[in-house]
Amino acid sequence: MFIEIQNAKKRYGTGEAAVYALDGVDFSLERGKVCVILGPSGSGKSTLLNMIGGLDSLDEGEITVDGERITGLSPKALTAYRKRNIGFVFQFYNLIPDLTVEENVQVVEEIAQAPLDTGEILRALDLEKYRYRFPRELSGGQQQRVAIARAMVKNPKLLLCDELTGALDTRSSRSVLTFVEKINRQYGTTTLIITHNEAIAGIADTVVRIRDGKIASCEENGVKRSADEIEL
Repeated sequence: MFIEIQNAKKRYGTGEAAVYALDGVDFSLERGKVCVILGPSGSGKSTLLNMIGGLDSLDEGEITVDGERITGLSPKALTAYRKRNIGFVFQFYNLIPDLTVEENVQVVEEIAQAPLDTGEILRALDLEKYRYRFPRELSGGQQQRVAIARAMVKNPKLLLCDELTGALDTRSSRSVLTFVEKINRQYGTTTLIITHNEAIAGIADTVVRIRDGKIASCEENGVKRSADEIEL
């Protein structure tokens, strides 16, 4: 398995006031798959994504990604892990406003260990015609595609997407999901998408539902659909 999580627990507070954001989560995912993690606000899905991405640490349990046990790594080692393995795409694009589309992507290309070519990624995401525009000159969907390009140019093993369509209209959401599918097909990038939108589960190979810090279900999608086919 590419991702393996065993008895993952994360709590906030102490004693009787302690709240478990993750409460004994067991989860695994094969390399190259698209996984959609569904759950309401406060269910623990963002916490789970942050743990896999090395942004936070467990109180109990283990996480292994591509054979590397990341539980218990030092802050410096976690930084190296994120730099080497992880591409993050968040709901809010976090683009640098005074840099062009091309420059926003190149910022990451220049610090990555084995980056893809910026031009190749811009073409793959149909952004080449916008390469000299600034973020303020783009729609929300276009800005989110730039955020995906910035995450992908580092050639990550794992793409983590946190509510990537949450701030987008239906048309832009479909466009962004279409390009996530394309990235997965073209580069074989293992992709995790957390969302509260049940429709997005249609594009996944694996669908995980999480509630109250526990995995409620983990199922293979028997009828996988394209982003063009789902009702958003």
